[in-house]
Amino acid sequence: MLKHSGIHPAKGLRAIVHQKILTLMPLRQIDLAMVRITREEEASPAFCVRAHLVTPGPDLFAEARDHTFAAALGKAMKQLTAGIKARASKRLTRLKSNLAERRGPVGRLMASPAAR
Repeated sequence: MLKHSGIHPAKGLRAIVHQKILTLMPLRQIDLAMVRITREEEASPAFCVRAHLVTPGPDLFAEARDHTFAAALGKAMKQLTAGIKARASKRLTRLKSNLAERRGPVGRLMASPAAR
């Protein structure tokens, strides 16, 4: 879903945003993407891009401002990519630590208390 204010919707605007969101799909399942683009002429930087990605598990949010739409969108996508990678890294670290806890000092899986 793309919303905008203070900016005239160019033909390719929706396609550009859609293409950028599609580049994130291999990293994480995205059920819904909501992107809001605003241009405030009095503000500096004028362009603001806010993104909310609905995903299995915690949703992802990003907000970026810059002097051009392309730069603001690029910054927001960079934030979303970093958030996705950070969650994947956190999940992997948690998995490794859980596995290490289950292993004994020799590195073999310890027998469960029921099997002893």
